[in-house]
Amino acid sequence: MHAWVPGTNQTLCGVPLHRARLARFPHVLWVDALWLADTRDEGISPCRRCTAAAGGRGGARRWTRVNPRP
Repeated sequence: MHAWVPGTNQTLCGVPLHRARLARFPHVLWVDALWLADTRDEGISPCRRCTAAAGGRGGARRWTRVNPRP
């Protein structure tokens, strides 16, 4: 699945909606789509590039440098 911003003709990762024949579901939030992918047993996998562009997963911590070099 891909993330899509209403008003644009492409996904967040750059896939054109029309050429890829992707359906639009503007009433479904990306957070809800990620929850659905985590809870379903079937093979629903979110696009990695769309997930990164949308701000990553809600509960995942971002990478931080713990001990930087001088």
